[in-house]
Amino acid sequence: MPSSPADTVRTRFAPSPTGSLHVGNARVAVLNWLFARKHNGVFVLRIEDTDVERNVPGAEAEIIEDLLWLGLEWQEGPGVEGPEGEGPAGPYRQSQRGPIYRDAAARLLESGAAFRCYCTEEELEAKRQAALARGETPRYDGACRRLTAAEAARHERAGRQPAIRFRVPETGTIEVHDVVRGTVRFDASTLGDFVILRSDGQPTYNFAVVVDDLAMRITHVIRGVGHLSNTPRQVLLYEALGATPPVFAHVPTVLGPDRQKLSKRHGARPLADYRREGYHPDAMVNYLSLLGWSSPSGEEFLTRERLINEISLERIGQSDVVFDPEKLRWLSARHIERMPLPELVEVVSEYVDRERFPLGEDVLPAAVAAVRSHLSTFSEINEHLAPFVSPLDDAGRAARDAALVDPEARSVVEAARRRLAHLEPWDEASVGEAVRAAGREVGASGRRLYEPLRLALIGRPHGPPLAATVFVLGRAVVLQRLDEALAASGPGRPHPAPPAA
Repeated sequence: MPSSPADTVRTRFAPSPTGSLHVGNARVAVLNWLFARKHNGVFVLRIEDTDVERNVPGAEAEIIEDLLWLGLEWQEGPGVEGPEGEGPAGPYRQSQRGPIYRDAAARLLESGAAFRCYCTEEELEAKRQAALARGETPRYDGACRRLTAAEAARHERAGRQPAIRFRVPETGTIEVHDVVRGTVRFDASTLGDFVILRSDGQPTYNFAVVVDDLAMRITHVIRGVGHLSNTPRQVLLYEALGATPPVFAHVPTVLGPDRQKLSKRHGARPLADYRREGYHPDAMVNYLSLLGWSSPSGEEFLTRERLINEISLERIGQSDVVFDPEKLRWLSARHIERMPLPELVEVVSEYVDRERFPLGEDVLPAAVAAVRSHLSTFSEINEHLAPFVSPLDDAGRAARDAALVDPEARSVVEAARRRLAHLEPWDEASVGEAVRAAGREVGASGRRLYEPLRLALIGRPHGPPLAATVFVLGRAVVLQRLDEALAASGPGRPHPAPPAA
């Protein structure tokens, strides 16, 4: 893959494989992908897996599966195959980028922007506790900031492995220019000299992020507002490395319905749950984009194409947003309703319980078409197929028998039975016309026509379109149920041939 031009918009999503992806961090992935697509840019996937102790086996694979389910294809990152491997700035897993971090740290040491710190964990903890006891905010006290060569050599002889700290200005203000938040100012004196490489050679988060974003030429960093406090340190690192910081956009926090921050630790459902339950992926992208952003039209139902065209960082608000599961369900229903029927049938067929609903491929499309307006998720197909397969229960038989005491209702069932007995061809259109003809024969229409037949066939006065119901049930089952209804509601009667149309 050739390197992108210098003016190309480049965004990234950089999850840590410490657990499942949830809607809060998936929202960040969606916004980065949409923004890159809008500007014909590059969307980069980077795996930040340096926290080995917290990494969860299989988490990376699940994150990748979730992103692919959402349709958020990346142009660089794990899984990409091309002439440059995963991309020109690879590898894209931080655990494989150790030499790159050490080289960047060496450059900062050489320039004087960083220094070696020989303080032990025990010493640092003692100083932290002392600061707390004085009512002060703990920060590094600069003990190793001005070590002489002799002092450093003495620590080396004692076997102390130094960490590398960044030298923060002791005075002044650090400005962060943010598209969402405006200009945010931080007092440099409150930061303290921070570690960029631990004594074991592992990079810290802020350092690795800056080095990687520079190497991957990220132009826009779109992330949660929780990272805003990290940004002044990152700005200092960019400047020390001779680079201009990217455009920052810190998006609002996603809260749960109880208005607590939605997070892995606060009961946020894994995105995989929504995938397995059969939410429409376009609905999830649609909904996640609305968590903090709004369309200029004010509309909430937005196709992927409209989202790409309309997304803008300037329309992202600052206020926290509440995750609304019901709105997500509503959007999923709308997106399912818009699907071409063959595509919908193909998707829902993967969710159908074939043991409970052994519907043939010749009738499944009609069944799906009949119930699609009731689906909020693909998996709900099983809740709505019962009328096509399940026999009447006691309540259904009782409702049927009570209705067919009425002579007109009984005559409707008899007329439909006669017309359906030898109907050819047996298809939904022909069934529909036969039912209407039965109604004309006995002078019944609307509810007076359809309600008795539904009660006879499925034991309910309401349900899927009758023609679809009859077609999917099949001639043998339909005739059997109509006969049972007539037998239960009165003496059997002969079934003469239907009159000429």
